[in-house]
Amino acid sequence: MALTTYEGIVEKGKIRLKTGVRLPENAKVYVIVPEAQAKKSVRVQTPRLLHRKQASDFKMKVGKA
Repeated sequence: MALTTYEGIVEKGKIRLKTGVRLPENAKVYVIVPEAQAKKSVRVQTPRLLHRKQASDFKMKVGKA
């Protein structure tokens, strides 16, 4: 399958290709949006200790429920 790339913009919810681009009626097209903003994900990082001695501050006791 051969692919040809055309550039365009979205205006009022419709895709407008650059001047001079004509596609045949009922042509199958694929739309790729390179500048779409993806949803920002939250990244929770684990704490980094400056000194190994601080590890004792994070001790946890496990008991029976």
